[in-house]
Amino acid sequence: MSVDTHPPAAGVPTAHTFDEFVERYLNYLRSVDYAPSTLRKKRRVIAAFAQWIRSEKPVMTVLKDQDIEVFSSCLYRAGPYRLSFVRRTLTHLFRYLRTQTEFATPTISANVDSRADELLRAYTQFLRSDRGLTECSVRVYSPFVRAFLSERAVGINVDAADWFSAAAIRSFLLDHARNHSSEYSRLLAIALRSFCRFLFIHGHIERDLSVCVPTVRRWRHAEIPAFLTPEQVERMLATTDRPTSSGRRNRAILLLLARLGLRPGEVAALELDDLHWRTGEITIHGKGRAVQCLPLLPDVGEALAAYLREDRGICRSRRVFLREKAPCGELAGPGAIGQIVCQALARAGIERTSRGAAHLLRHSLATQMIRHGASLSQIAEVLRHRTENTTAIYTKVSCEALRAVAKPWPVPGDM
Repeated sequence: MSVDTHPPAAGVPTAHTFDEFVERYLNYLRSVDYAPSTLRKKRRVIAAFAQWIRSEKPVMTVLKDQDIEVFSSCLYRAGPYRLSFVRRTLTHLFRYLRTQTEFATPTISANVDSRADELLRAYTQFLRSDRGLTECSVRVYSPFVRAFLSERAVGINVDAADWFSAAAIRSFLLDHARNHSSEYSRLLAIALRSFCRFLFIHGHIERDLSVCVPTVRRWRHAEIPAFLTPEQVERMLATTDRPTSSGRRNRAILLLLARLGLRPGEVAALELDDLHWRTGEITIHGKGRAVQCLPLLPDVGEALAAYLREDRGICRSRRVFLREKAPCGELAGPGAIGQIVCQALARAGIERTSRGAAHLLRHSLATQMIRHGASLSQIAEVLRHRTENTTAIYTKVSCEALRAVAKPWPVPGDM
């Protein structure tokens, strides 16, 4: 996407002013604990980029994202740099520069991409302020709407009345739902329906097109939840390399998932103030902004204490779990937790049978509880379900109870 016509808050400096702010960017990288060796490599890439700017753009002009691709290809062929490292370095540099008010550039003629971005920003703000959705929910809705806008933005004026239509929305849904799971299709339909309501409420379209988005039917309790056996859970926990800092962090994360049945987003959002050592409790910020307390089990508490005492270090963020590599700060979100679980399952030699790796441990806890005689209300309380209807899916994994109500298979001649 070109940035030479972005609104003032999204500008990138001109080639004329670029050199003045490189050192500020490098100081920022030092403040978030980038290693000196990494800083040296990034400085060399940025210095080469600055030299290329002076040769290719002798007159004052606004830098564009396309410049990264052109320069990366040239530098990759001419020097000992990985293409991915060059692109990542310069993309992060541009992202940082856009946050600096000194780099604001006047709007000449806003293009379609920038208008689509502006519309997406307004929509996400609508989800936060008007709808009161959590950041996790915003992250679920946004990619679907961004994909829709990117397709509709090609060569079309965002202010035109025909930019959105029932036919375009239905076509997008049917094309993107193909070869995807029913859950993916359901979330896509929900996001498009929500976006249409936003467009109508804010006056971008004259009619509410949300009624034109087809409903994706998904039968309740149609699937049996995937789970791990207790032996598999313990084997996965045993693979954690405890003597290392990442191993102690990952063990604490896995125990929170396996022993307390937390969702990956709840683990990522856990903060230091949520740990109550004197009372032996942990505060969970769950779905729908629900705040609940769970007991801090001994092995979970020991793993958390070991990580906080030996490995977490000092950081401005109050999140319990931090990144191991620079930039220092909180984890990226539920996806980072899922990646940790995937790596642990791979080390344990356990083949994953479902997409949500982190939810496997939550399902496994519920499965063991019901097989040991726990009631649905008890499981719902531990997993913090709002209704027992959500918990009812675990009745399918209680094999002994199902055998008691199963009828014998009919055979020919039986009366």
